[in-house]
Amino acid sequence: MVRIGAILFAVGAVATIATVLPLFLGLHRLPTPAYFVCMVMPLGFAVALVGLFRSARGQRRAASAQQGAAK
Repeated sequence: MVRIGAILFAVGAVATIATVLPLFLGLHRLPTPAYFVCMVMPLGFAVALVGLFRSARGQRRAASAQQGAAK
């Protein structure tokens, strides 16, 4: 899940750069759907965070289970 989130974040970041750059260079604006692709960046960030929290929670459970079996 973390990898998928990172990929989505990267796609969103590239789309953000691609949509903002023409505004600074005085070029024509990109079509509106290109701006919607920029919204993938926060989605990717959220997916990566959820994956990170799930992974940490699973590791904590495994460590406590291993510690409980050792007693």
